[in-house]
Amino acid sequence: MSTVYLNGAFLPMAEARISPMDRGFLFGDGIYEVIPSYGGRLVGFGPHMQRMQDGLDALEIDLRIDLDQWRDIASRLSEKNGGGNLGIYFHVSRGADTRRNHAYPEGVEPTLFGFAFDIPPAPRADKAAATCYRVSTTEDLRWKRCNIKSTALLGNVMHYQHGYSRGHSETILYNARRELTEAAACNVYVVKDGVVATPELDHQKLPGITRLMLLDMLRRDGGIPIQERVVTLDELWTADEVWLSSSSKELAPVIEIDGEAVGDGGVGDVWLAAQTLFSEHRYDY
Repeated sequence: MSTVYLNGAFLPMAEARISPMDRGFLFGDGIYEVIPSYGGRLVGFGPHMQRMQDGLDALEIDLRIDLDQWRDIASRLSEKNGGGNLGIYFHVSRGADTRRNHAYPEGVEPTLFGFAFDIPPAPRADKAAATCYRVSTTEDLRWKRCNIKSTALLGNVMHYQHGYSRGHSETILYNARRELTEAAACNVYVVKDGVVATPELDHQKLPGITRLMLLDMLRRDGGIPIQERVVTLDELWTADEVWLSSSSKELAPVIEIDGEAVGDGGVGDVWLAAQTLFSEHRYDY
């Protein structure tokens, strides 16, 4: 993918430049979002951009851009990059100051960057076609504002690497009370006796957009019981099914944790029903 958006202009990736004094570069002082787009159809666009605005407000970054402008940039990025299966990435930093200082500077224009990258086709509700995950577990050692989708992702990167270096494709995290928080780049769910449970939101977890959409779909449909509550590490080990969710994965079945099979080691029926529902309604938000 070669065409990007930077501060009002579409240009080739090779020509995009930011100042080395940009606070996103120096401090990770910014917010980002990734929105899936399949054939030009955006998934969860409104909720994604609301989360972006919530993050900007939390960081007191004043970016004057409305939902229609965001949608126009996303659509043009898709068109200029082939319009296929794409992730649309938006990144807003506080901008470039003339000096490096921890305090928020005044009178600095935010930096807005966007680009598109290839993603697989939209996940299907098909056990045979499901991408299954083998994961690690470790204690969550990140900061106490994980509800903000900050570009400062070193803690998440280090936790992801914990699993990756062991040949796994994610790391499920738990706090000092042995309660699940989330994964390095996903929300987490356990299924027991047909009931889906996911950790309730607080400062330890990112409010995932796929999570938001899935819970809304399950509650409206009524066919699968869903609980938002404390989920313990012990429940992870005894679950019939474990899932991850993210914008790129939608619902991903976990079949092995730290080398131990989840349930019978296969893709579960509750996952199939939930992914079927998500596939039917992914463009409704």
